[in-house]
Amino acid sequence: MRIGQQPGGHGFAGGPSHPDDHDRGEDTHPAETSAFKRAIALVLAYVALTKPRVIELLLVTTIPAMLLADRGHVQPWLILTTLFGGMLAAASANCLNMVADADIDKVMARTAKRPLARGAMPVSHAFVFGVTLGIISFFWLWATTNLLSGILAVVTICFYIFVYTLVLKRRTSQNVVWGGAAGCMPVMIGWSAVTGTIGWQAVVMFLVIFLWTPPHTWALMLRYKEDYQAANVPMLPAVASETKVTKHIVVYSWATVAATLALAPGSGVIYAAVALAAGIWFLVVAHRLYAGVRAGTPVKPLKLFILSNEYLALVFCGLAVDSVIGWDTLAQLVS
Repeated sequence: MRIGQQPGGHGFAGGPSHPDDHDRGEDTHPAETSAFKRAIALVLAYVALTKPRVIELLLVTTIPAMLLADRGHVQPWLILTTLFGGMLAAASANCLNMVADADIDKVMARTAKRPLARGAMPVSHAFVFGVTLGIISFFWLWATTNLLSGILAVVTICFYIFVYTLVLKRRTSQNVVWGGAAGCMPVMIGWSAVTGTIGWQAVVMFLVIFLWTPPHTWALMLRYKEDYQAANVPMLPAVASETKVTKHIVVYSWATVAATLALAPGSGVIYAAVALAAGIWFLVVAHRLYAGVRAGTPVKPLKLFILSNEYLALVFCGLAVDSVIGWDTLAQLVS
């Protein structure tokens, strides 16, 4: 006797009373549910292709760049349209990166659950999806901001795929250093969306992210270096000693902090104070990692990886607040 059925096969009052009703319910409902679940899983797989967590960097860097470009003013609609176009461009680049890296993603444990690595959809479908996102981002930015912003978005996508993913990534241990330039472009796009040009402040912000990317990425790769060795990808932590890697991390960390301070003349005292305090914090953790490796004590490179995200967020949030308030810049104060 099934739960919910009286002896003799009669249903409860108000329930199905004909055997065929039971059969139809049992046959069709599971099939419909299964189809719905497959559809949802496919949608989520396409979303995963865009690497949503990576796109967060776009929000952290683009908005402050736009606020600094229009210091003392806020243009919500322009910010929203630029962010949307930039998100489409970043999603396109990330998707096409997964297409190009589908073979090695299957090998590495860290990436084995990515959509293409587990066969969630055909590679050709992901390729079309990525290209479509890129085309839409160009025309969206051209229509809502200006042509320069749209061109910069396309340049970013092409550089990330053709220069970093297809050429540098599998050929040199300096791949992250030069390939990281693609992640710096959101500040350029944001600045150009406001001004139609590229100012020196945008170049300095570009350098901040460019110099920040290696220590940020190498800290993560120290944790997963066996993955890259298995995939034969020459990331620096996979081909160099931990001492050498952490020494490079310290050097690039100092360069990053120096670049953030170089932006101070074009901003105010709030940004300068935040950049200095956050920079000291960042350098202390980087030096501790290097000292621990040299001493042969257990270290936690992921701590620096997580901190690097918080550091960049602090610096750019400080820049955003400073820009909205719009007090005199340091250059104006000393002139």
